[in-house]
Amino acid sequence: MLWPLAGWGAFPNWVLVLFGILDMVIRLAALGIVPGNRRPTTAMAWLLAIFLIPLVGLPLFLMFGSYKLSSRRLRQQAEINQKVLEATRELKEPRSAMEAPTWVHSAAELNRTLGSFPVLDGNTVQLFADYRASIAAMTEAVRQAREYVNVEFYIMAKDEVTDELFEALQEAARRGVTVRLLFDHIGTLRVAGYRKFLRWLKQSGIQWHRMLPIFPVRGQWRRVDLRNHRKILVVDGHVAFTGSQNLIEPGYLRASSRRTGRGWVELMARLEGPIVTALNVVFATDWYSETDELLAHELFTPSSVTESGPMTCQVVPSGPGFEAENNLRLFNTLIYSAVERLSVCSPYFVPDDSLLYAITTAAQRGVDVELFVSEQGDQFLVHHAQRSYYQALLQAGVRIYLYPKPMVLHAKFLTVDGYVGVLGSSNLDMRSFSLNLEVSLMMLGDDIVPRLLEIADSYRKVSRELTLDEWARRPRGERYIDNVCRLTATLQ
Repeated sequence: MLWPLAGWGAFPNWVLVLFGILDMVIRLAALGIVPGNRRPTTAMAWLLAIFLIPLVGLPLFLMFGSYKLSSRRLRQQAEINQKVLEATRELKEPRSAMEAPTWVHSAAELNRTLGSFPVLDGNTVQLFADYRASIAAMTEAVRQAREYVNVEFYIMAKDEVTDELFEALQEAARRGVTVRLLFDHIGTLRVAGYRKFLRWLKQSGIQWHRMLPIFPVRGQWRRVDLRNHRKILVVDGHVAFTGSQNLIEPGYLRASSRRTGRGWVELMARLEGPIVTALNVVFATDWYSETDELLAHELFTPSSVTESGPMTCQVVPSGPGFEAENNLRLFNTLIYSAVERLSVCSPYFVPDDSLLYAITTAAQRGVDVELFVSEQGDQFLVHHAQRSYYQALLQAGVRIYLYPKPMVLHAKFLTVDGYVGVLGSSNLDMRSFSLNLEVSLMMLGDDIVPRLLEIADSYRKVSRELTLDEWARRPRGERYIDNVCRLTATLQ
């Protein structure tokens, strides 16, 4: 029975019969409702939770079982997708993509079909693996702004590292530059100094809004862990930044970070060229969702872009605003296309079956596959769920490098052979595929893979390789915890 009946002897029989019928109805309904549009493993996890711990599992499913956005947001996303397609319909795939291997063309076509954005030539890409250098570069770009600055990050805080950037944003607003700022409500709410940050924003002259706000009394309610995880900064449509870094000091203002010396290791890209406008469209989409203001003059138009660099790039937005899991499909396509070498860096590696098969199959067919992860994660459940996949990876021949604690390797990128590099905000985990709004950047060019591999080399130099023998000797208690946490990772 779903309902505990201990102590219910004083109730009339008809009450017990009624609850028995209700128990059966809920079970039958769950069997037919829960599996709908979910992975079988996810559906089974929810059903187990509902059947075995109903007083916990059923309320959790009602709160977290759906990852869909509101119909209004879905309609707005579709509207902008259509505008992008119409504005870029006449653009032909650039020669650089056509001359690449067939699988590169195939991946680009997939991205175009799912995310609407075309492949664009003529870009320059500068990588920043240094945390403070990235903040300084963004600050300098904001100081050069003449028309507008659009800023969108999952987490923000005005602290000793980011203070100069936020002051530059305020100065820009006061000299007449339109400064728009978006931050994820729950992501930023959890950071120390949130209220103080809001007070500063209110007097700054910056136009700001929370992304995916949770205010039940205002009718703003959705799945609490449905978050906007994107990181984008655009200045005047000429310069853009994107990657893994949030606008906060490297320890995330946590007392535990100060105590242990923990910091986050990031990777950002500074971009110039036509791809900047594409990233700005992603910002405009989220601004539209939060404000109902459509920045039509900043949407993609072919006449507004100029080619200035050697790189070919394509923006890949993803998240519950799209019917397909755009990022997961891209990652799987690229991994299955690898012939020689696959380098993957993800702070949270919790794959679904399709991604696990893709990466282990690549190793089994002779591809040199390496995975960079943190030795010690910052999130208990996710870190232990991630560890539960190490044995399958190691047995397949994947080389796992553990970035030394207490640091958190938060950079997110992968390279495929010598042709393609992808970086952005997306982790290789089920949350990033289904729940988070993410943005990724696929890049082609003679030097982008070597530059990303140089960063991977720097990680390898300080990391230690995990071996299958070492992993097989780990305590049984750790294995148990890893497996339990693996089950929770599928409750999406």
